[in-house]
Amino acid sequence: MWILSVLLVVLIIVILLLNFKRSKLQQEVDSVIPMLEVVENLKDIMYYCELKPNLKYRYLSPVVDQFFGEGAMQEHIKNPSIIFRDLVHPDDRHILVKKNNGELDYSKPIVTRLKNADGKYIWFEEYATPVYDQEGLIAIQGVLRDISEKVELQQKLEYKVTHDALTNVYNRGFFESQLDYFNWKRDVPVAVLICDVDELKLVNDHFGHRVGDSLIRETAKLLNSTVIENGIVARIGGDEFAVIFINTELLHIEKYLTDLRKEIDLFNSVSRPYRVKISVGYAYSPSSLGKMDALFVEADKKMYEEKIGKRKLVEL
Repeated sequence: MWILSVLLVVLIIVILLLNFKRSKLQQEVDSVIPMLEVVENLKDIMYYCELKPNLKYRYLSPVVDQFFGEGAMQEHIKNPSIIFRDLVHPDDRHILVKKNNGELDYSKPIVTRLKNADGKYIWFEEYATPVYDQEGLIAIQGVLRDISEKVELQQKLEYKVTHDALTNVYNRGFFESQLDYFNWKRDVPVAVLICDVDELKLVNDHFGHRVGDSLIRETAKLLNSTVIENGIVARIGGDEFAVIFINTELLHIEKYLTDLRKEIDLFNSVSRPYRVKISVGYAYSPSSLGKMDALFVEADKKMYEEKIGKRKLVEL
């Protein structure tokens, strides 16, 4: 009889232990579920990707679908190389290659562009942590965050710092930085062109500063529309513009001026309160190092010589 009692006690203890373990396990599960829900509801992409023996995602957060379309997460898990083939911007592909080869400084954020479901490239900032074993890098885990708004704001601020508010061409500060750059750091065939808007004061006095501003804007458009790819147009004064041509030849500058004059004549063929008239001077050198200031002075001098020559013709 006592044996049955002992067995009953043992059975009760086993049941209690099982219930205790089940209860403890349930508590652990209950504590993990909210964490998983938080992770899956984050807007950041979280991942754990094995690199060896084969490229394989051990974890990829479902938010991937929000960026790259429905089913993107499963597609990436099945084919991890899709990010290299279809998503990453061609100019950023080398960054991902270096990341997977252990050639990046993982203590710094990794910035890349990935194509979303609409075909638009999104800027991502990634913090990656390498995983090593005795043989070296075997996996990477990390977090990617959409920083498109941040980058867009930064680009707008940079644009404001480097561009003239009235004309949207580069401003004097940027122009001077380019003079310094090619004067001290990079040697290229270069030309500097200085352009002054004629009769701006006359237009301002007769039609007001709004019309005068319109004249300045149209002049900037004409200078910018005819400039070749390696030309930088800047407004460096109230009625004065400058153009830097790099990796150029003297014939290209002369062609630019010919094209510019044609565009100005075409613009002036339409009736307006004003006509675009400019005085131009330029200087060229096959080498830029140590010569940019002299080129600027020479071009400016030639521009004023042309301007004075026009005044003398008017007086005659």
